[in-house]
Amino acid sequence: MITASENKRQGVDFSKEIVLKDFYDCYLSRELSFASRKEVLTGKAKFGIAGAGKEVPLIAIANAFQKGDFWSGYYRDQTFMFSKGVATPENFWAMLYADVDNDPHSGGRQMNNHFATALVDEEGNSLNHTELYNVISPLAPLAGQIPHALGIALASKKYREQNVQNQFSNKGNEVSFCILGDATTSEGIFWESVNAAGVMQVPMAFFILDDGYGISVPSKYQTTKENISTLLQGFQTDENGVGFDIYTLKAWDYEGQRRIIEDAIKKTRRLHRPAIFHIQECTQPQGHSTSGSHQRYKSKERLSWEKEMDAILHFEAWILREGVATKDELLVLKKQAKAKTKASKIKAWEANIAPIIEEKKVVLAIYSQIIEETNSDEVSILKEHLAKEKTLMLSEILKNAHQVQIAILGETHHGAAALDTWIEACEQLINGRYEKHLYSETEKSALKIPHIPATFDEDGGKLNGYQILNKFFDTKLEELPNFYAFGEDVGQIGDVNQGFAGMQAKYGESRVFDSGIREWTIVGQGIGMAIRGLRPIAEIQYLDYLVYALPALTDDLATLRFRTNGKQSAPAIIRTRGHRLEGIWHSGSQIGMLLHSLRGIHVLVPRNMTQAAGMYNTLLASDDPALVIECLNGYRLKEDVPSNIGEYNVPLGIPEVLEEGRDITLVTYGSCVRVAQEAITLLKKKGISVELIDVQTLLPFDINHSIVESLKKTNRIIFLDEDVPGGASAYMMREVLEKQDGYHFLDSKPLTITATATRPPYGDDGDYFCKPQVVDVFRSVYSLMKESEPKRFV
Repeated sequence: MITASENKRQGVDFSKEIVLKDFYDCYLSRELSFASRKEVLTGKAKFGIAGAGKEVPLIAIANAFQKGDFWSGYYRDQTFMFSKGVATPENFWAMLYADVDNDPHSGGRQMNNHFATALVDEEGNSLNHTELYNVISPLAPLAGQIPHALGIALASKKYREQNVQNQFSNKGNEVSFCILGDATTSEGIFWESVNAAGVMQVPMAFFILDDGYGISVPSKYQTTKENISTLLQGFQTDENGVGFDIYTLKAWDYEGQRRIIEDAIKKTRRLHRPAIFHIQECTQPQGHSTSGSHQRYKSKERLSWEKEMDAILHFEAWILREGVATKDELLVLKKQAKAKTKASKIKAWEANIAPIIEEKKVVLAIYSQIIEETNSDEVSILKEHLAKEKTLMLSEILKNAHQVQIAILGETHHGAAALDTWIEACEQLINGRYEKHLYSETEKSALKIPHIPATFDEDGGKLNGYQILNKFFDTKLEELPNFYAFGEDVGQIGDVNQGFAGMQAKYGESRVFDSGIREWTIVGQGIGMAIRGLRPIAEIQYLDYLVYALPALTDDLATLRFRTNGKQSAPAIIRTRGHRLEGIWHSGSQIGMLLHSLRGIHVLVPRNMTQAAGMYNTLLASDDPALVIECLNGYRLKEDVPSNIGEYNVPLGIPEVLEEGRDITLVTYGSCVRVAQEAITLLKKKGISVELIDVQTLLPFDINHSIVESLKKTNRIIFLDEDVPGGASAYMMREVLEKQDGYHFLDSKPLTITATATRPPYGDDGDYFCKPQVVDVFRSVYSLMKESEPKRFV
C-alpha cells in the first residue's frame, strides 16, 4: 500500500502532486466527454466521440510515456493528451466544432478526438522528435494506426543498430505506443502486426482497452473465449527471450496499472522486446458515440455494473484510502474541472462563431441593399430565414447567399455586385482551407526538385534493365545512410527481378532485408520509418498484391499530410511491378482503382528501368510519398547505360514526346509504350504519322498541359493502356479533353484502347486476347484516320 509519506516504491512515483494531477486530468476529461455529447445534441456540433471510461488506463499509460516516444492511438485518447499537455480543452472543443482556425491538430479536417502533434515545420523541415511528445494522427478505420506504429518501432531498431543519435532518435531508445480497443483485435491487420512485431523484436507496446463491446457487439461475437490475452499466449516470451511480454491489468486499478506499465515500458525500452497490455473491465458510460445510446444494447445488469466499476470512482476511493488527499481537496479539483470545462467551451465557441457572425452581418447588409434596390419578396424571405439562424457554419451562410444569387440572376444593381464579390471571396476562403497539403507545398516537393537529365556516352554500352536499377540502388545505398530497402525476397536474393542483387551482402542485413509475406505491414513499416526520418523503399512483389496493402495506402499514407494540415509527412516509396506476365494474379494493371484511391501519393509508371531509376532519384530528394510501378516484362530488355546514374532524375508530371508526328496523338505509359512503338513502325509504312507521348506519371498528370499542344497539331487522339475499359484511359481522356480543353481541337472522336473487361487468363493466348496488342493499336489508328470503326476494338 502507498501512504502519503511514501511517495516512491519500485521506481514508481506516487507523490501527491502527480497523483492529484492525474485525478484532475481524469475528471476534466470525463466532464468534457459529457459536455461534448450535449453540444452535439443541441446542434452546435455535427458528431461527437469521446473517451469516457478510458481515463484511468490512459493516465497510467501517460506516466510511462516519455519525450521522444510515439503515440499511435484512436479516438478515445483525450485524457492522455491533456496529461502530456499536447492538447487543451479549448483544442478539444475546436475539433468538435470543426473550427479550422483554432484546431491545431487537423485544421478542422478530422473528427474530434483525432489528435496530432507537429513533426515538421511549415518549410517541411523535421522538428527535434527527441524533445517532443510525438502523436501520430489517428485513423477512424479500426486498426488503421497499427501498421505505421509497427514501422515507427522498426525505425527505433534501425537507429539502435546504427547507434544513431540525432533529431529523430536517441540511439533507438524510443517506444512506439499503440492504443486500440478490444474489438480492433478482430481485424486481420492486428494479428499480422503482432506477428511482425514478434518476428522483428521491436520496441512496440500494444495497449488493448477492453470494455467488452465493439459498438453494440459483445465480446462473445468478437473474440474466441472472450479473452484476447488468452488467445495471445502463444506469443509469450520464450526461454530465449523471443516473443512478447504480455500483461493483464484492470482498468479501475490506478496503482496496479502504473506499477506494471511503467516497469514494463522500461523493459521494452531497454530490451527492444514488444509488449501487450490487455486492460480489462473498462467501462463506457456514454456508449460508442453520439450516434446512439448504449442503453439500446446493454442489459440493466451490465449498466449497473459499469456504474459500480467506474474507474474514476475507484481512483478517488484509492486516493482517500491511501491518505493522498482529503475529500475536500478532491472536491476542489472537481469544481475546478467543471469550471474549466464550462469556461473552455464558452471560449472555444465564441472563437469559432465570432467570425461567422461577422460574415452573417455583412451578408444581411448586402441583402438589405438588394431589397432596397429591387423590393424582392424572395430575397426578403431568404434574409429573414438567415437572420433567424442561431447556429451557423459559414457554408450555411454561403448556401443561403447562393439562393439569393440565383433569385436575382441577371440583375446588375449594386447589391447584386456586392453579393457576387462576397460569394467569390467566401468560396475561395472555404476551398483554400481544404485544398492545401494534399501533397507537399515545401521546397522539397517532388515537383520542385531541379531536373538533371540523363547523359549517355557513345561507348556507354547496354545493360539489362534490372542491372540499371542495381547500379542505381548501389549508388544510393552508398550515398544515403538513411536509405533502406525491404520487402518480399528483397534481402537475400535481391528481389525477384534482381534490382537489389548483392546489396544485402554489400551493405548488411540491417539496410537491405526480407519481410514476411504480409503486404499491409510492409507498407506500414515504410510509413512509420519515413515518419521517423528514414528513407525506405518498401517493396510489394507484384502490383496485384498491392490490394492487400490498400488500406495502409489510401487511409494512412495518402492522407497523412492532408489530415494533419501539413504538420506530419511520410515520404515513403512503395515499389512494385505490374502489367504483363502470365495469368490473373501476375498481370495486373488495375491503375484506375489506384488513381481514384491514392490521391495524396504520386503514382509513377516508368516505361523502362532507366526512367524508373531517375524517378527514384527525384523521390529520394523530395518529401512526398510515391508508388512506383515498374514494367514486369522489362527487366531483361537491353537499355543504354546512362553515364550519370545516381545523379540524373526524371521530373514528375512532365510527359515525354518519344516520336513526333502530324496525323494523330497517341498517349500511353509503361509497357504499352513498346506496343505503341511497334505499331507506329507499321503505320509509317501506310503513310500515317503518329505522335507518341509517354505520360510517365499519372499522379501528377501533365502539369504543363503539353498533351493538348500535340492535339492542336494532330486534331486526333487515342489513349492506350492495359487497365480495364473506363479505367486509366478514361482518366487520361478527362485530363486532356476536359481539364485542358482539348475537345476544341478534335476533328474525330477520341478513342481508348484498353484491356478487355475480363481478367487476364494464363498463357500467351490469354495475354494476346485480353491485353492491347500491336494489331489493336494499328487497327484503331488506321480506322480513325479512315473515319471507320476498327474490326477489333476493345
